[in-house]
Amino acid sequence: MEGRRRKMSLKSERRGIHVDQSELLCKKGCGYYGNPGWQGFCSKCWREEYQKARQKQIQEDWELAERLQREEEEAYASTQHPQGAQSLTFSKFEEKKTNEKSRKVTTVKKFFGASSRAGSKKVLAGKLRDVQEAKAASPISRQVSIETDRVSKDFIEFLKAYHKAGQEIYKQCKLFLEAMHHKREMSIEEQSEYTQDFYQNVADKLHARWKVPPEKVELAMDQIEKYIMTRLYKYVFCPETTEDEKKDLAVQKRIRALHWVTSQMLCVPVDEEIPEVSDVVVKAITDIIEMDSKRVPRDKLACITSCSKHIFTAIRTTKNEPASADDFLPTLIYIVLKGNPPRLQSNLQYITRFCNPSRLMTGEDGYYFTNLCCAVAFIEKLDAQSLNLSQEDFDRYMSGQASPKKQEPENWSGDMSVGVRQMYRNLDLISQLNERQEKIVNEAKKLERDLIDWTDGVAKEVQEIVEKYPLEIKPPNPALAAIDSENVENDKLPPPLQPQVYAG
Repeated sequence: MEGRRRKMSLKSERRGIHVDQSELLCKKGCGYYGNPGWQGFCSKCWREEYQKARQKQIQEDWELAERLQREEEEAYASTQHPQGAQSLTFSKFEEKKTNEKSRKVTTVKKFFGASSRAGSKKVLAGKLRDVQEAKAASPISRQVSIETDRVSKDFIEFLKAYHKAGQEIYKQCKLFLEAMHHKREMSIEEQSEYTQDFYQNVADKLHARWKVPPEKVELAMDQIEKYIMTRLYKYVFCPETTEDEKKDLAVQKRIRALHWVTSQMLCVPVDEEIPEVSDVVVKAITDIIEMDSKRVPRDKLACITSCSKHIFTAIRTTKNEPASADDFLPTLIYIVLKGNPPRLQSNLQYITRFCNPSRLMTGEDGYYFTNLCCAVAFIEKLDAQSLNLSQEDFDRYMSGQASPKKQEPENWSGDMSVGVRQMYRNLDLISQLNERQEKIVNEAKKLERDLIDWTDGVAKEVQEIVEKYPLEIKPPNPALAAIDSENVENDKLPPPLQPQVYAG
């Protein structure tokens, strides 16, 4: 064990993978976690930058259209045609740009404005019946799966605690789903922006209009996300209009090519020869693979968080001390390489686009997600220098011409024969097996002592109960004498009457 600790200390001295925690934050300096999918910005700053860039693009298009219109008018005037014949090109372009500029504002006002109060308000208990009746007519819910139906029932039941606010939330969610159905032809970035606007508007209403406490707002937003994303999942996850699938294949191919990378190369402070650590590593890999089976962004984030916590447990068990952030990232990279999670890029993009932004900007979920994005980026750019290898060895390993040899102990001389080395390996293996056997024997003896103590304790408790409540055996009660039998116990009673016959 002392040798292992020494190796771990040597690894920490030559660590090559390090990310300053400040690099995980938004590059605008707002204090929230950034995201490579948002070019290093947090969700809030990215939307601001996106809106500025979009307005700038609209302004540049407008100026270009005006310049082209002027050139067209000058060319038209040079032909000396009647001045009244004006082109309709610019007017159509102007109308199109004006509509695009005001589209977002009008749609948000439409879905979050005051609703009509004509007719009586229905209670939430009757909403389920309305959902079932609307399945045949609503295009968003024609083929509702069992899971979707269950989520809808749970969502309606959850909103009952919010009373009038719950009714309004449900109405806004239905309007949002219908609007998203008509926006399927739009780009996934525009659908994502519309979804983020919806989250923000609902959260603002819960805070400002209905005065809902912050903890209940967060809980409501989680349920809203679960309800709408369960229904939208098959339309917005890895859509055909994006390159998500192509990126998934590229990452999977890259990870397969890096199958030879060992934990020693990444300076991972985890010893998988320890049974407890090996079990935790398997759980971490299972969590990161299971992420692809979830439909809700929050559930996918939960898998990442669970995987990360297992990683910290493995590090803490190996080092017998609290794990640090510098230990975490190399181990996370190693777990991703070993697990090769399916559709990794699609899952990261899906979370980035449609998760409640507050979860990605703060808290442990945001921290672990940002680290996973950094781990994937590192794998994509991993080179010989990152692994402390020569370029020649790196190229040979990547091409499959050779594989790295198992690292030998540093105290072995280079001229040691193969037989002697094998002998030392066997001795080391026997020593490890002896340690494990001693541990098992000690655990067995402890279990035996525990069983003896438990048996003695049960016997003592039984004895105390018997002494406290002694068993008394009473004689049986005498049988009751028959009415017509001889009365032997009390001879003072008269004898039974005898029948008499009277002559008529």
